Amino acid sequence: MRLLALFVCLSVGCVAQRPKQCTSPPLLTGGLSVSSQNEKLLAFAKYSYDALRQRIRLTESGVYRNKTFQLDVLLLYRQRIMYKINSKNHTCCKRPLDVNFHPLAIPQNASLLAQVVLGSSSGPGQGVLVNTWVGEQQMNEGKAKYMSTVTEFGCIPVSTLFHTRRNGWMVTSFFNNIVGIADPLQLIPPPFCKDAQLEEEDGQGPATFFSVF
Repeated sequence: MRLLALFVCLSVGCVAQRPKQCTSPPLLTGGLSVSSQNEKLLAFAKYSYDALRQRIRLTESGVYRNKTFQLDVLLLYRQRIMYKINSKNHTCCKRPLDVNFHPLAIPQNASLLAQVVLGSSSGPGQGVLVNTWVGEQQMNEGKAKYMSTVTEFGCIPVSTLFHTRRNGWMVTSFFNNIVGIADPLQLIPPPFCKDAQLEEEDGQGPATFFSVF
């Protein structure tokens, strides 16, 4: 009987340790890189992420189609507005943001691919335990495949691979993540954006999170 009870306890412990889908902290600050399979895009950005008020700030630079660029955008999903900010010239472009906010999270229908240690498990502080999940997401142009890796403890994003027919595989890697907002002013439009007029949509359609890159 004792042996049976011990077996049951061990079985429950194993089930409890199985990775589960999770949601990242609602406030995050850090850096990220984005690259495309077709080699048209390579970008690095600093980001501020606020899931509570549905706001994202991206300050990035990179290369797109062999041309360098710099971009500073503030995405306000509740107001459905995107600001393109030029702090050097104190100019601001205001455009529609026709997309719903999706928090950083592993969807409930995602499947666990693997749990591994990045780095080494030979000693304390030499590695980090992560979970990799795979699945499909419905997009306007059809289903898109994804593979997302997050830390086991804290659900901090590590990397995401996202595949669409238009761009092929897009790889986003996160680094220097901090739980919280380092500078709250980054998520508020600068004073010189106050009088910016909402621009009409052009032939390319309204601005979205993915069109920023």
